[in-house]
Amino acid sequence: QVQLVESGGGLVQAGGSLRLSCAASGGTFTNYHMGWFRQAAGKDRDFVASISIGGGFTYYSNYADSAKGRFTISRDNAKNTVYLQMNGLKPEDTAVYYCAASDRGVGNRPDVYDYWGQGTQVTVSS
Repeated sequence: QVQLVESGGGLVQAGGSLRLSCAASGGTFTNYHMGWFRQAAGKDRDFVASISIGGGFTYYSNYADSAKGRFTISRDNAKNTVYLQMNGLKPEDTAVYYCAASDRGVGNRPDVYDYWGQGTQVTVSS
């Protein structure tokens, strides 16, 4: 069973950047599709981005419309880590960001993922 620990959140001004990291342990990282979700106060948990297991050097990534062109998901299998580079941050990006893993499939619904981190807070000031 994989354990996930997010880091890299913080307070940033609008237009700034952050890179979130999610370190995986306790499982074979290359067996897991990975995703990032976020949850703003009082709202549902929303999909941000996902990246597939891939083959060779090819990984398939997918983004929510709100993330396209600003956020980039990547994975480093040697470090058992998935990243979310966030540029051009907006106040509406403020949320707790969660990393998730699935060995069943990749998608944009939370119920696809069986393993979750504890979350990292991202706050964007205007």
